[in-house]
Amino acid sequence: MRGWLVTGFLTMITAITRFTMLSYPTDAGTPVFDEKHYVPQAYQVLTGGWLEDNPGYGLVVHPPVGKWLIAMGEALFGYNAWGWRFASAVAGTVLVLLIIRIVRRMARSTMIGAAAGVLAICDGLLFVSSRVGLLDVFLALFATAAFGCLVVDRDDVRARMARVAVEHRIGATPYGPRLGVRWWRFGAGVFLGLACATKWSGIYFVLCFTLLSLIFDLTARRGYRVERPVRGVLRRDLGPTAWAMGIVPVAIYLASYWPWFASETGVYRHAVGNQIGTGGLFGFVPDALRSLWYYAASVLRFHEGLTNSAGNHHPWESKPWTWLMGLRPMLYYYADGDRIRGCSGSSCVKAVMLIGTPAIWWLALPMLGWALWCVAVRRDWRYGAVLIGYAAALLPWFLELDRQMYYFYAATLAPFLIMGVALALGDILGPARAPAERRGTGLLACCLYLGLVIANFVWLWPILTALPISTVTWNRELWLPSWR
Repeated sequence: MRGWLVTGFLTMITAITRFTMLSYPTDAGTPVFDEKHYVPQAYQVLTGGWLEDNPGYGLVVHPPVGKWLIAMGEALFGYNAWGWRFASAVAGTVLVLLIIRIVRRMARSTMIGAAAGVLAICDGLLFVSSRVGLLDVFLALFATAAFGCLVVDRDDVRARMARVAVEHRIGATPYGPRLGVRWWRFGAGVFLGLACATKWSGIYFVLCFTLLSLIFDLTARRGYRVERPVRGVLRRDLGPTAWAMGIVPVAIYLASYWPWFASETGVYRHAVGNQIGTGGLFGFVPDALRSLWYYAASVLRFHEGLTNSAGNHHPWESKPWTWLMGLRPMLYYYADGDRIRGCSGSSCVKAVMLIGTPAIWWLALPMLGWALWCVAVRRDWRYGAVLIGYAAALLPWFLELDRQMYYFYAATLAPFLIMGVALALGDILGPARAPAERRGTGLLACCLYLGLVIANFVWLWPILTALPISTVTWNRELWLPSWR
Protein backbone atom coordinates (compact mmCIF):
# COMPACT_ATOMS: atom_id res chain seq x y z
CA MET A 1 0.00 0.00 0.00
CA ARG A 2 2.81 2.41 0.83
CA GLY A 3 4.42 1.70 -2.52
CA TRP A 4 1.23 2.52 -4.40
CA LEU A 5 0.59 5.65 -2.31
CA VAL A 6 4.06 6.94 -3.13
CA THR A 7 3.59 6.02 -6.79
CA GLY A 8 0.21 7.76 -6.91
CA PHE A 9 1.56 10.93 -5.30
CA LEU A 10 4.53 11.18 -7.66
CA THR A 11 2.33 10.41 -10.67
CA MET A 12 0.02 13.25 -9.62
CA ILE A 13 3.02 15.60 -9.46
CA THR A 14 4.06 14.37 -12.89
CA ALA A 15 0.62 15.08 -14.33
CA ILE A 16 0.67 18.61 -12.90
CA THR A 17 4.00 19.37 -14.53
CA ARG A 18 3.03 17.82 -17.87
CA PHE A 19 -0.44 19.35 -18.21
CA THR A 20 0.24 22.84 -16.83
CA MET A 21 0.30 25.32 -19.74
CA LEU A 22 0.12 22.37 -22.14
CA SER A 23 -1.36 24.51 -24.92
CA TYR A 24 1.51 27.02 -24.74
CA PRO A 25 3.42 27.95 -26.84
CA THR A 26 2.20 27.77 -30.41
CA ASP A 27 3.24 29.43 -33.65
CA ALA A 28 0.31 31.86 -33.82
CA GLY A 29 -2.08 29.02 -33.00
CA THR A 30 -0.35 26.50 -35.25
CA PRO A 31 2.03 23.62 -34.37
CA VAL A 32 5.69 24.26 -33.58
CA PHE A 33 8.76 22.45 -34.87
CA ASP A 34 8.04 18.91 -36.20
CA GLU A 35 4.52 19.07 -34.83
CA LYS A 36 3.87 20.61 -38.25
CA HIS A 37 4.32 17.12 -39.73
CA TYR A 38 2.55 14.82 -37.27
CA VAL A 39 -0.30 17.00 -36.06
CA PRO A 40 -1.87 17.51 -39.53
CA GLN A 41 -1.27 13.84 -40.33
CA ALA A 42 -3.06 12.87 -37.13
CA TYR A 43 -5.97 15.13 -38.04
CA GLN A 44 -6.11 13.51 -41.46
CA VAL A 45 -6.21 10.15 -39.70
CA LEU A 46 -9.12 11.41 -37.62
CA THR A 47 -11.09 12.82 -40.54
CA GLY A 48 -10.05 10.40 -43.28
CA GLY A 49 -11.12 7.03 -41.97
CA TRP A 50 -7.90 6.35 -40.01
CA LEU A 51 -5.94 6.60 -43.23
CA GLU A 52 -3.28 9.14 -44.18
CA ASP A 53 -1.48 9.92 -47.40
CA ASN A 54 0.41 13.07 -46.31
CA PRO A 55 -0.54 15.06 -49.42
CA GLY A 56 1.97 17.82 -48.63
CA TYR A 57 4.93 15.46 -48.93
CA GLY A 58 3.61 12.54 -50.97
CA LEU A 59 4.75 9.82 -48.55
CA VAL A 60 4.03 8.80 -44.96
CA VAL A 61 7.40 8.05 -43.36
CA HIS A 62 6.38 6.54 -40.02
CA PRO A 63 3.89 3.80 -39.01
CA PRO A 64 0.48 4.94 -37.78
CA VAL A 65 0.13 4.16 -34.05
CA GLY A 66 1.72 7.36 -32.70
CA LYS A 67 -0.42 9.46 -35.02
CA TRP A 68 -3.51 7.52 -33.95
CA LEU A 69 -2.79 8.51 -30.35
CA ILE A 70 -2.36 12.17 -31.29
CA ALA A 71 -5.62 11.91 -33.25
CA MET A 72 -7.45 10.66 -30.16
CA GLY A 73 -6.52 13.82 -28.33
CA GLU A 74 -7.68 15.90 -31.28
CA ALA A 75 -10.96 13.98 -31.27
CA LEU A 76 -11.48 14.81 -27.58
CA PHE A 77 -10.42 18.46 -27.53
CA GLY A 78 -10.36 19.61 -31.13
CA TYR A 79 -7.66 20.73 -33.51
CA ASN A 80 -5.77 22.91 -31.07
CA ALA A 81 -2.60 22.70 -29.00
CA TRP A 82 -4.33 21.04 -26.05
CA GLY A 83 -5.84 18.45 -28.38
CA TRP A 84 -2.70 17.53 -30.30
CA ARG A 85 -0.51 17.45 -27.15
CA PHE A 86 -2.93 15.67 -24.82
CA ALA A 87 -1.87 12.12 -25.75
CA SER A 88 1.81 13.01 -25.32
CA ALA A 89 1.16 14.38 -21.83
CA VAL A 90 -0.75 11.23 -20.87
CA ALA A 91 2.03 9.04 -22.27
CA GLY A 92 4.69 11.06 -20.44
CA THR A 93 2.79 10.76 -17.17
CA VAL A 94 2.32 7.00 -17.53
CA LEU A 95 5.98 6.65 -18.46
CA VAL A 96 7.04 8.12 -15.11
CA LEU A 97 4.65 5.77 -13.32
CA LEU A 98 6.23 2.80 -15.12
CA ILE A 99 9.75 3.92 -14.23
CA ILE A 100 8.79 4.15 -10.56
CA ARG A 101 7.22 0.67 -10.49
CA ILE A 102 10.01 -0.98 -12.51
CA VAL A 103 12.79 0.44 -10.33
CA ARG A 104 10.85 -0.36 -7.16
CA ARG A 105 10.57 -3.98 -8.29
CA MET A 106 14.21 -4.27 -9.30
CA ALA A 107 15.54 -2.57 -6.16
CA ARG A 108 12.91 -4.07 -3.83
CA SER A 109 12.67 -0.60 -2.32
CA THR A 110 9.87 1.97 -2.38
CA MET A 111 12.41 4.67 -1.55
CA ILE A 112 14.59 3.92 -4.58
CA GLY A 113 11.50 3.68 -6.78
CA ALA A 114 10.49 7.11 -5.51
CA ALA A 115 13.97 8.45 -6.26
CA ALA A 116 13.62 7.19 -9.83
CA GLY A 117 10.29 8.97 -10.04
CA VAL A 118 11.83 12.26 -8.92
CA LEU A 119 14.56 11.89 -11.54
CA ALA A 120 11.99 11.15 -14.26
CA ILE A 121 9.80 14.09 -13.26
CA CYS A 122 12.77 16.45 -13.35
CA ASP A 123 14.40 15.28 -16.56
CA GLY A 124 14.09 18.04 -19.13
CA LEU A 125 14.13 15.66 -22.10
CA LEU A 126 11.21 13.57 -20.83
CA PHE A 127 9.42 16.74 -19.71
CA VAL A 128 9.55 18.51 -23.08
CA SER A 129 8.87 15.28 -25.01
CA SER A 130 5.67 14.91 -22.98
CA ARG A 131 4.47 18.38 -23.98
CA VAL A 132 4.76 18.31 -27.78
CA GLY A 133 2.82 16.44 -30.43
CA LEU A 134 5.68 14.23 -31.62
CA LEU A 135 6.13 10.44 -31.69
CA ASP A 136 9.19 9.85 -29.52
CA VAL A 137 7.44 9.83 -26.15
CA PHE A 138 5.14 7.05 -27.37
CA LEU A 139 8.10 4.98 -28.51
CA ALA A 140 9.77 5.50 -25.12
CA LEU A 141 6.55 4.51 -23.35
CA PHE A 142 6.10 1.25 -25.27
CA ALA A 143 9.78 0.28 -24.98
CA THR A 144 9.75 0.91 -21.23
CA ALA A 145 6.48 -0.98 -20.81
CA ALA A 146 7.97 -3.97 -22.66
CA PHE A 147 11.03 -3.84 -20.39
CA GLY A 148 8.79 -3.75 -17.33
CA CYS A 149 6.85 -6.78 -18.55
CA LEU A 150 10.09 -8.74 -18.91
CA VAL A 151 11.18 -7.79 -15.38
CA VAL A 152 7.86 -9.07 -14.00
CA ASP A 153 8.14 -12.16 -16.21
CA ARG A 154 11.57 -12.84 -14.69
CA ASP A 155 10.09 -12.83 -11.19
CA ASP A 156 7.15 -14.97 -12.33
CA VAL A 157 9.46 -17.56 -13.92
CA ARG A 158 11.52 -17.83 -10.74
CA ALA A 159 8.36 -18.24 -8.68
CA ARG A 160 7.29 -21.10 -10.95
CA MET A 161 10.75 -22.66 -10.71
CA ALA A 162 10.56 -22.40 -6.91
CA ARG A 163 7.26 -24.30 -6.86
CA VAL A 164 8.78 -27.02 -9.04
CA ALA A 165 11.80 -27.20 -6.71
CA VAL A 166 9.56 -27.58 -3.66
CA GLU A 167 7.83 -30.46 -5.43
CA HIS A 168 11.26 -32.01 -6.18
CA ARG A 169 10.64 -32.04 -9.94
CA ILE A 170 13.66 -29.97 -11.07
CA GLY A 171 15.63 -33.11 -11.87
CA ALA A 172 12.77 -34.93 -13.59
CA THR A 173 14.42 -34.03 -16.90
CA PRO A 174 17.95 -32.74 -17.59
CA TYR A 175 16.46 -29.73 -19.38
CA GLY A 176 14.34 -28.50 -16.49
CA PRO A 177 10.58 -27.94 -16.40
CA ARG A 178 8.33 -26.43 -19.00
CA LEU A 179 7.15 -23.09 -17.71
CA GLY A 180 3.71 -22.88 -19.29
CA VAL A 181 2.03 -19.81 -20.74
CA ARG A 182 3.86 -16.63 -19.78
CA TRP A 183 1.46 -13.73 -20.16
CA TRP A 184 3.93 -11.07 -19.09
CA ARG A 185 6.29 -12.08 -21.88
CA PHE A 186 3.33 -12.01 -24.26
CA GLY A 187 2.58 -8.48 -23.01
CA ALA A 188 6.15 -7.49 -23.76
CA GLY A 189 5.63 -8.71 -27.33
CA VAL A 190 2.48 -6.62 -27.64
CA PHE A 191 4.25 -3.47 -26.45
CA LEU A 192 7.19 -4.14 -28.75
CA GLY A 193 4.75 -4.45 -31.64
CA LEU A 194 3.25 -1.08 -30.68
CA ALA A 195 6.77 0.39 -30.50
CA CYS A 196 7.54 -0.82 -34.04
CA ALA A 197 4.15 0.47 -35.18
CA THR A 198 5.13 3.90 -33.87
CA LYS A 199 8.67 4.08 -35.23
CA TRP A 200 10.83 1.51 -36.95
CA SER A 201 13.57 1.96 -34.37
CA GLY A 202 11.40 -0.22 -32.16
CA ILE A 203 12.96 -3.20 -33.95
CA TYR A 204 16.17 -2.62 -32.00
CA PHE A 205 14.26 -3.22 -28.77
CA VAL A 206 12.71 -6.38 -30.23
CA LEU A 207 16.17 -7.82 -30.85
CA CYS A 208 17.71 -6.75 -27.54
CA PHE A 209 14.74 -7.65 -25.36
CA THR A 210 14.48 -11.09 -26.99
CA LEU A 211 18.08 -11.63 -25.93
CA LEU A 212 17.27 -10.29 -22.45
CA SER A 213 14.34 -12.70 -22.07
CA LEU A 214 16.52 -15.68 -23.01
CA ILE A 215 19.24 -14.54 -20.58
CA PHE A 216 16.64 -14.36 -17.80
CA ASP A 217 15.53 -17.91 -18.65
CA LEU A 218 19.09 -19.22 -18.71
CA THR A 219 19.99 -17.69 -15.35
CA ALA A 220 16.76 -19.03 -13.82
CA ARG A 221 17.55 -22.59 -14.94
CA ARG A 222 21.14 -22.27 -13.76
CA GLY A 223 20.02 -20.80 -10.47
CA TYR A 224 17.86 -23.85 -9.78
CA ARG A 225 20.65 -26.21 -10.84
CA VAL A 226 19.06 -27.62 -13.96
CA GLU A 227 21.46 -30.26 -15.31
CA ARG A 228 21.66 -28.83 -18.84
CA PRO A 229 20.47 -25.21 -18.63
CA VAL A 230 21.64 -24.09 -22.10
CA ARG A 231 19.95 -27.00 -23.83
CA GLY A 232 16.96 -26.44 -21.58
CA VAL A 233 16.63 -22.88 -22.89
CA LEU A 234 17.02 -24.07 -26.48
CA ARG A 235 14.42 -26.83 -26.08
CA ARG A 236 11.96 -25.24 -23.65
CA ASP A 237 12.22 -21.47 -24.08
CA LEU A 238 13.55 -20.54 -27.52
CA GLY A 239 10.39 -21.45 -29.45
CA PRO A 240 7.90 -19.74 -27.11
CA THR A 241 10.20 -16.71 -26.92
CA ALA A 242 10.36 -16.48 -30.72
CA TRP A 243 6.58 -16.60 -30.82
CA ALA A 244 5.98 -14.01 -28.08
CA MET A 245 8.83 -11.66 -28.99
CA GLY A 246 8.89 -12.19 -32.75
CA ILE A 247 5.56 -13.29 -34.19
CA VAL A 248 3.40 -11.20 -31.86
CA PRO A 249 5.20 -7.89 -32.65
CA VAL A 250 4.97 -8.61 -36.39
CA ALA A 251 1.24 -9.33 -36.03
CA ILE A 252 0.69 -6.11 -34.06
CA TYR A 253 2.65 -4.14 -36.64
CA LEU A 254 0.63 -5.54 -39.55
CA ALA A 255 -2.62 -4.99 -37.65
CA SER A 256 -1.74 -1.30 -37.31
CA TYR A 257 -2.10 -1.04 -41.08
CA TRP A 258 -5.65 -2.42 -41.18
CA PRO A 259 -7.13 0.88 -42.51
CA TRP A 260 -4.53 0.81 -45.29
CA PHE A 261 -5.30 -2.82 -46.13
CA ALA A 262 -9.03 -1.99 -46.18
CA SER A 263 -8.61 1.06 -48.41
CA GLU A 264 -8.56 1.46 -52.15
CA THR A 265 -6.75 4.80 -52.18
CA GLY A 266 -3.91 4.31 -49.66
CA VAL A 267 -0.39 5.18 -50.82
CA TYR A 268 0.96 2.22 -52.86
CA ARG A 269 -2.03 0.12 -51.78
CA HIS A 270 -2.09 -1.45 -55.25
CA ALA A 271 1.64 -1.31 -56.03
CA VAL A 272 1.44 -4.88 -57.38
CA GLY A 273 0.53 -4.56 -61.04
CA ASN A 274 1.48 -0.90 -61.11
CA GLN A 275 4.86 -0.09 -59.56
CA ILE A 276 5.91 -3.77 -59.38
CA GLY A 277 5.00 -6.87 -61.37
CA THR A 278 2.56 -9.60 -60.42
CA GLY A 279 4.91 -12.56 -60.80
CA GLY A 280 8.49 -13.28 -59.88
CA LEU A 281 10.13 -15.07 -57.00
CA PHE A 282 7.68 -13.70 -54.45
CA GLY A 283 4.58 -13.99 -56.60
CA PHE A 284 3.05 -16.42 -54.08
CA VAL A 285 2.91 -13.67 -51.42
CA PRO A 286 -0.52 -11.95 -51.22
CA ASP A 287 -0.63 -8.74 -53.23
CA ALA A 288 -1.53 -6.66 -50.18
CA LEU A 289 1.60 -7.76 -48.29
CA ARG A 290 3.81 -7.24 -51.34
CA SER A 291 2.37 -3.75 -51.77
CA LEU A 292 3.07 -2.98 -48.10
CA TRP A 293 6.62 -4.27 -48.56
CA TYR A 294 7.07 -1.92 -51.55
CA TYR A 295 5.63 0.91 -49.46
CA ALA A 296 8.11 0.16 -46.65
CA ALA A 297 10.99 0.03 -49.15
CA SER A 298 10.00 3.50 -50.39
CA VAL A 299 10.03 4.81 -46.83
CA LEU A 300 13.43 3.21 -46.26
CA ARG A 301 14.80 4.92 -49.37
CA PHE A 302 13.48 8.23 -48.06
CA HIS A 303 15.29 7.78 -44.74
CA GLU A 304 18.48 6.59 -46.44
CA GLY A 305 18.52 9.83 -48.42
CA LEU A 306 18.56 11.99 -45.27
CA THR A 307 22.35 12.02 -45.03
CA ASN A 308 24.95 14.70 -44.55
CA SER A 309 26.87 13.50 -47.59
CA ALA A 310 23.76 14.11 -49.71
CA GLY A 311 23.77 17.73 -48.58
CA ASN A 312 21.15 17.43 -45.82
CA HIS A 313 22.14 19.51 -42.82
CA HIS A 314 20.18 20.97 -39.92
CA PRO A 315 21.52 23.56 -37.46
CA TRP A 316 20.39 21.48 -34.48
CA GLU A 317 21.32 17.98 -35.62
CA SER A 318 23.57 15.88 -33.43
CA LYS A 319 25.36 12.53 -33.38
CA PRO A 320 24.75 9.75 -30.86
CA TRP A 321 27.97 10.23 -28.89
CA THR A 322 26.67 13.67 -27.87
CA TRP A 323 23.43 12.13 -26.54
CA LEU A 324 25.24 10.38 -23.69
CA MET A 325 25.49 13.65 -21.76
CA GLY A 326 23.00 15.75 -23.72
CA LEU A 327 25.75 17.91 -25.19
CA ARG A 328 23.75 19.06 -28.23
CA PRO A 329 20.12 19.83 -27.32
CA MET A 330 17.30 20.74 -29.70
CA LEU A 331 15.60 24.13 -30.02
CA TYR A 332 11.88 23.57 -30.59
CA TYR A 333 10.62 27.15 -30.32
CA TYR A 334 12.16 30.61 -30.16
CA ALA A 335 10.72 34.11 -30.24
CA ASP A 336 12.23 37.47 -29.36
CA GLY A 337 11.88 41.13 -30.22
CA ASP A 338 9.68 44.01 -29.18
CA ARG A 339 6.50 41.92 -29.37
CA ILE A 340 7.64 39.73 -26.47
CA ARG A 341 6.56 41.11 -23.08
CA GLY A 342 6.57 39.85 -19.51
CA CYS A 343 10.23 39.79 -18.49
CA SER A 344 12.19 42.17 -16.30
CA GLY A 345 14.62 43.25 -19.03
CA SER A 346 14.26 45.59 -21.96
CA SER A 347 14.51 42.72 -24.43
CA CYS A 348 12.63 39.45 -23.83
CA VAL A 349 13.03 35.91 -25.15
CA LYS A 350 10.69 32.91 -25.20
CA ALA A 351 12.12 29.48 -26.01
CA VAL A 352 11.46 25.76 -25.66
CA MET A 353 14.64 23.73 -25.70
CA LEU A 354 14.76 19.94 -25.55
CA ILE A 355 17.57 19.44 -23.07
CA GLY A 356 18.29 16.71 -20.57
CA THR A 357 18.76 17.95 -17.02
CA PRO A 358 22.57 18.11 -16.64
CA ALA A 359 22.48 16.88 -13.02
CA ILE A 360 21.17 13.59 -14.46
CA TRP A 361 22.69 13.32 -17.92
CA TRP A 362 26.20 14.42 -16.97
CA LEU A 363 26.41 11.33 -14.75
CA ALA A 364 25.88 8.98 -17.71
CA LEU A 365 29.51 7.88 -18.01
CA PRO A 366 30.00 7.22 -14.26
CA MET A 367 26.70 5.35 -14.21
CA LEU A 368 27.72 3.20 -17.17
CA GLY A 369 31.10 2.47 -15.60
CA TRP A 370 29.51 1.48 -12.29
CA ALA A 371 26.89 -0.64 -14.06
CA LEU A 372 29.54 -2.52 -16.04
CA TRP A 373 31.54 -3.14 -12.86
CA CYS A 374 28.45 -4.43 -11.05
CA VAL A 375 27.68 -6.81 -13.91
CA ALA A 376 31.25 -8.07 -14.26
CA VAL A 377 32.11 -8.38 -10.57
CA ARG A 378 28.85 -8.65 -8.63
CA ARG A 379 26.84 -10.39 -11.37
CA ASP A 380 24.03 -7.92 -10.68
CA TRP A 381 21.24 -8.75 -13.13
CA ARG A 382 19.52 -5.40 -12.60
CA TYR A 383 22.35 -3.38 -14.09
CA GLY A 384 22.73 -5.95 -16.87
CA ALA A 385 19.08 -5.52 -17.84
CA VAL A 386 19.35 -1.73 -17.76
CA LEU A 387 22.50 -1.84 -19.92
CA ILE A 388 20.72 -3.96 -22.54
CA GLY A 389 17.88 -1.44 -22.71
CA TYR A 390 20.37 1.42 -22.85
CA ALA A 391 22.28 -0.29 -25.66
CA ALA A 392 19.08 -0.87 -27.65
CA ALA A 393 18.31 2.85 -27.46
CA LEU A 394 21.81 4.10 -28.32
CA LEU A 395 24.18 1.72 -30.11
CA PRO A 396 22.22 1.08 -33.35
CA TRP A 397 22.52 4.77 -34.23
CA PHE A 398 26.30 4.38 -34.54
CA LEU A 399 25.77 2.14 -37.59
CA GLU A 400 24.76 5.06 -39.86
CA LEU A 401 26.61 8.12 -38.67
CA ASP A 402 26.15 9.89 -42.01
CA ARG A 403 22.41 10.04 -41.43
CA GLN A 404 20.73 13.14 -40.04
CA MET A 405 20.11 12.59 -36.32
CA TYR A 406 18.62 14.65 -33.52
CA TYR A 407 18.64 14.64 -29.75
CA PHE A 408 14.95 13.79 -29.54
CA TYR A 409 15.91 10.26 -30.66
CA ALA A 410 17.39 9.93 -27.15
CA ALA A 411 13.91 9.95 -25.59
CA THR A 412 14.10 6.15 -25.43
CA LEU A 413 17.50 6.43 -23.74
CA ALA A 414 16.25 8.55 -20.83
CA PRO A 415 14.25 5.86 -18.94
CA PHE A 416 17.22 3.49 -18.82
CA LEU A 417 19.63 6.26 -17.81
CA ILE A 418 17.27 7.15 -14.97
CA MET A 419 16.92 3.51 -13.91
CA GLY A 420 20.70 3.12 -13.81
CA VAL A 421 21.19 6.30 -11.76
CA ALA A 422 18.41 5.27 -9.37
CA LEU A 423 19.95 1.83 -8.82
CA ALA A 424 23.30 3.53 -8.14
CA LEU A 425 21.55 5.72 -5.55
CA GLY A 426 20.34 2.50 -3.95
CA ASP A 427 23.95 1.34 -3.65
CA ILE A 428 24.92 4.69 -2.12
CA LEU A 429 22.02 4.45 0.33
CA GLY A 430 23.12 0.99 1.39
CA PRO A 431 21.14 -2.01 2.60
CA ALA A 432 18.39 -1.59 5.17
CA ARG A 433 20.41 -3.62 7.69
CA ALA A 434 23.49 -1.44 7.35
CA PRO A 435 24.79 0.37 10.46
CA ALA A 436 22.82 3.50 11.28
CA GLU A 437 25.78 5.81 10.57
CA ARG A 438 26.39 4.19 7.16
CA ARG A 439 22.70 4.34 6.29
CA GLY A 440 22.36 7.92 7.47
CA THR A 441 25.34 9.10 5.44
CA GLY A 442 24.02 7.37 2.34
CA LEU A 443 20.57 8.87 2.85
CA LEU A 444 22.05 12.35 3.23
CA ALA A 445 24.07 11.94 0.00
CA CYS A 446 21.00 10.75 -1.93
CA CYS A 447 18.83 13.58 -0.63
CA LEU A 448 21.44 16.19 -1.49
CA TYR A 449 21.73 14.79 -4.99
CA LEU A 450 17.97 14.71 -5.54
CA GLY A 451 17.79 18.28 -4.24
CA LEU A 452 20.43 19.27 -6.80
CA VAL A 453 18.39 17.60 -9.58
CA ILE A 454 15.24 19.44 -8.53
CA ALA A 455 17.10 22.77 -8.35
CA ASN A 456 18.61 22.15 -11.79
CA PHE A 457 15.16 21.42 -13.22
CA VAL A 458 13.72 24.57 -11.67
CA TRP A 459 16.62 26.59 -13.13
CA LEU A 460 15.88 25.20 -16.61
CA TRP A 461 12.10 25.61 -16.30
CA PRO A 462 11.91 28.92 -18.26
CA ILE A 463 13.61 27.46 -21.35
CA LEU A 464 11.59 24.25 -21.11
CA THR A 465 8.23 26.05 -21.07
CA ALA A 466 8.81 29.27 -23.08
CA LEU A 467 8.36 31.63 -20.16
CA PRO A 468 9.38 35.20 -21.07
CA ILE A 469 12.90 35.86 -19.81
CA SER A 470 15.41 38.60 -20.44
CA THR A 471 18.23 38.14 -22.90
CA VAL A 472 20.66 38.13 -19.98
CA THR A 473 18.77 35.27 -18.32
CA TRP A 474 18.60 33.40 -21.62
CA ASN A 475 22.38 33.55 -21.96
CA ARG A 476 22.78 32.34 -18.37
CA GLU A 477 20.62 29.30 -19.14
CA LEU A 478 22.96 28.19 -21.95
CA TRP A 479 25.84 26.64 -20.04
CA LEU A 480 27.82 25.20 -22.96
CA PRO A 481 28.74 26.61 -26.38
CA SER A 482 27.12 23.54 -27.98
CA TRP A 483 23.78 24.58 -26.46
CA ARG A 484 23.63 27.66 -28.69
